[in-house]
This record gives sequence, structure tokens and C-alpha cells, in this order.
Amino acid sequence: MLERLERGKLPELVDNAPSEVIETLTSPRPAILGLSMDRPRLMGIVNATPDSFSDGGTYDPVQQARGLLMAEADILDIGGESTRPGAADVGTDEEIKRVSPVIRALSDLVPLSIDTRKALVARAALEAGATMVNDVSGFDYDPELAGTVAGNGVPVCLMHAQGVPLTMQDNPSYDDVLLDVYDALEQRIARAESAGIPRHHIVIDPGIGFGKTQAHNLAILRRISLYHGLGCPILLGVSRKRFIGSIGKAEIAADRMPGTLALTLAAVDQGVQIHRVHDVAEIKQGIRLWQAVNDKDEARDR
Repeated sequence: MLERLERGKLPELVDNAPSEVIETLTSPRPAILGLSMDRPRLMGIVNATPDSFSDGGTYDPVQQARGLLMAEADILDIGGESTRPGAADVGTDEEIKRVSPVIRALSDLVPLSIDTRKALVARAALEAGATMVNDVSGFDYDPELAGTVAGNGVPVCLMHAQGVPLTMQDNPSYDDVLLDVYDALEQRIARAESAGIPRHHIVIDPGIGFGKTQAHNLAILRRISLYHGLGCPILLGVSRKRFIGSIGKAEIAADRMPGTLALTLAAVDQGVQIHRVHDVAEIKQGIRLWQAVNDKDEARDR
């Protein structure tokens, strides 16, 4: 059975769909950074910033990264500019100064993603040893970034955001948040392909908390499997976000790991492949237990 979503109508269960839709939904996704997409992958967050919402300025980025590697992170995402709600832009030179030494120190240890909206920062990071770009603007912020990604032949994560960090939470609104985000991501994929980035190098992220209310976030999370219809691996970034604290009554960001784990497991249940998290060890443990309970190979247990 499939659930069909259509603007202005209630979701409807159907028992068939066009063959091209079935093909897109069920085709195996190509590996990203040498990592197969047939199991959940954890992207550890390393903030080389003084002002990130959860842990900015509270640790040495290289030491934090080494701890995440010991916890078996598959990828590390290095960022030098906070994109929390209300954050102001950081100058390109300062952002490069923050991320480049961290990347150089780690480039031989694990696949590295550079979390940036800027082409100049991405170029510096790729030269330092990063092998992926994670752009929260989905190429909306810097028109040169798509060419940088294409020219270097690296994968990219295209996220959906409504507005910029400084004002994105002022009054976000949508006609239908699920389908509006789907259409926007489809346009971003098309723009990336037209710039020379092959689809097998594209990861998508619906952008939880980026220009979205709590109701918008929950609507996306309930049906995040919809975005498999775009034919790319899905990355989810919910770790320690404000709405988790609001629902779970955890005012301090560092206390939101249990809520993050709950949402991560719900997303794993819908086939989401990459999970961007602060608490790698704890999320890894939760996923292992989820996998053990959901192992359907009963014959092996007899």
C-alpha cells in the first residue's frame, strides 16, 4: 500500500502508483563518500563557532571530533558559522579561519563535510581535506557554490530553508508544508543538475527548524518518507532543536538527547539514511537496539 498526498485533499491509501514512482521509491541509493545507504549513517556535528545554539564555544573542535570518531561517527560535519535562529552572517575570512585547521587535523581519519553557504569557504575547506559540502541554503545564498561543488566532483547536501537564519523564524508560513518543501527541494535538485552535479552526488534535507514552526516540523517528520520520491538519500538534522525542548520540557539544549533519539528512530523507521547529531554514542546505541528488536530473521533465533 502507498499513501497518496494531494494538495487540498486528505491523505489517501492506494494499492498502486505509476511505475516511475515505484522505481524512484525502491531503487537502491548510490553510496555517499564510500558509505552505503542501506543502513542508518551518523553525521557527527563539530561546531567551530563561539555561538552555535547547543554547544558553541564549549569545546576544542578537534578534540570533540576525535570523541565523535571513537563513538563511531560515519561522517563529521564541520561548521564555522552558526545558523541558529537569529544568527547573523559571519565574514568569509573568519569562517575559513575557524574551519580550515580543524579539517586539516582530521582529513586522514574520516569523511568530512563542510557546513557552509559560501563558495570561498567551501573551496578552502575542500583544499584542506573536506570531501562533501553541506549547504543549508540549498544554493540560494551563494550562486557560485554550485559551480564549486560541480568542479570538485564532491557530493552535496541541499537543505530547504525559508528565509535566512537572522529572520527565518519571524513568521514562517506555507500552503502545504510537506508538498511546498518537496517542490522546493525538487527545484534545488534540478538547479544542481543543471550546474553539472550528478544526481548520485546529491543528498536532500527538508530543513527541520529552518523557517518552520513546531507544527510544520511535526508535519514533515510524520511523513518524511515522502521525500524518498525525489530519488536522493535523505539527511535529517533534528538534534537538540528547540521544539524538542518545548515538547519534551527540556530547556537546556544538551538535555534534549532523549527527544533527539525518539525522532531519529521514527525517521529510521521511515528509511531516512543520514542523521546529523551531536550525541553520536547515545544515538548509535539506540539505533542498534531498534535494529535488534526489528530483526525479522526469526529462523536465526531458533
